[in-house]
Amino acid sequence: MRGGTDQHIAAVEETLDPADWDAARDLVTRVAAEAVDYLRDIRSRPVWRDMPLEIRARFTTPLPHGPTPLAEVVQAVFDTAMAYPMGNVHPRFWSWYMGAGNLTGALGEFLAAVQGSNLGGGNHAAARMDDQVVGWLKEMVHFPADASGTLVSGGSEANLIGLTVARNVMAGIDVRAEGIGTAPQPLRFYASDQVHGCHLKAVEALGLGRKALRLIPTNEDFRIDLNALRAAIAEDQAAGLKPACLIGTAGTVNTGAIDDLVALADLAAAERMWFHVDGCIGALIAIAPEGAPLILGLERADSLAMDPHKWLHAPFEAGCALVRDAKAHRSSYAQSSEYLEPTARGLAAAPWLYDLGPQTSRGFRALKIWMALMEHGAAKFGRLIDQNIAQAKYLDALIRQSPELEIAAPTCINIVCFRHRPRIDLDAEGLKHWNVEIMLRLQEEGVAAVSDTTVKGTHCLRVAITNHRTRRSDIDLMVARVRDIAKALLATMQSAKATEAV
Repeated sequence: MRGGTDQHIAAVEETLDPADWDAARDLVTRVAAEAVDYLRDIRSRPVWRDMPLEIRARFTTPLPHGPTPLAEVVQAVFDTAMAYPMGNVHPRFWSWYMGAGNLTGALGEFLAAVQGSNLGGGNHAAARMDDQVVGWLKEMVHFPADASGTLVSGGSEANLIGLTVARNVMAGIDVRAEGIGTAPQPLRFYASDQVHGCHLKAVEALGLGRKALRLIPTNEDFRIDLNALRAAIAEDQAAGLKPACLIGTAGTVNTGAIDDLVALADLAAAERMWFHVDGCIGALIAIAPEGAPLILGLERADSLAMDPHKWLHAPFEAGCALVRDAKAHRSSYAQSSEYLEPTARGLAAAPWLYDLGPQTSRGFRALKIWMALMEHGAAKFGRLIDQNIAQAKYLDALIRQSPELEIAAPTCINIVCFRHRPRIDLDAEGLKHWNVEIMLRLQEEGVAAVSDTTVKGTHCLRVAITNHRTRRSDIDLMVARVRDIAKALLATMQSAKATEAV
């Protein structure tokens, strides 16, 4: 009777593995070939295109309860997700600050998924590779070898980790046990008014409230005003508050401005404050032969957030948080659990990586970074960073040479803010609509993707050149198309006025 039951169980047991491994190999080979062609032919496709209604409708179908042949599933992916991407791998995508990916990194992402390790920790090769990549990133930005670090989803999480450690160290109490509400003095953090919005989310998540982050005015170069910062610190001290953390920005999201990190490090030391640097945009300039002097002082940070999925072009997601004081980092997240007891030998005979951040389960993010660095070397990535900065300077010069175009903010690194000013009378709102229309037509034509922003009350278009595929000819094409679109808009406006006059 028992044998019959076992045979019945065996008959109904299932798996997600392919029924035909040879057919699966053929399909994967075909997909890999099409993926290579996809990147090879990227210039032949529009940067971005809107999805037709029939494609949108495919994302509203109900949950599938039965199977679909894998070949059909793959074809559906190519017809939808692959055919209508955001566009950031395209050489003329400059809308937002993000990397362009790379084929080796994509291969690493695939192999990481196949290998399947959970990087919460453990004694296995993927965890050691994770340590190695963090060590390489420390070396790139000249952090000490005994500093701590962890790979995370991106800059927002990396900044949150750095500010969490800052809060815990500066609060004067055991925040994890007692809660921030028992701190003897309310904490104050300081950053420029150009700081990334994730910092406001961070102070909210840390229970400090938005008022805990004082946004300091910036000067004409969009760098934090040091005199205004000193005055704010003195004002808070007089009010019985505790200045706890200075946040320096190595590359603001609006204009790419880099705060005076040396001066901020000196001020933080003098005031006995934590010095955190948001380097998600510019930290990796440290490996650029020409650009490296721009971020002097970065190496003095107590904590640093950086993004390998930007200028190392790792496929998303890949951020990194570094903390100089390894003990403070670990004590901010370490948690003993009976189901994760360390052992002297075996799978649990290694430090748990989940003690360095909020995630217990973590993906194998290191492999895609490791493989690309091994293939190309850090020096090439440094040259590519200098190349993007030079391309931004080239665009800046083109704009300054064009009577109808104007620069809206100084070009510090690889972000260019400009606007088109037609030879007609437009108020500020009309000028905004004019430039937004130019931006939208560039996107809808698939020629180039740029974004817009407002700096010091001035609306402008924004070009963030963080793309290893970009060439100066791409920049020439975009500028020429801006002029052509503006001419067409002007002709349409003049025609409409003529019709009204009749």
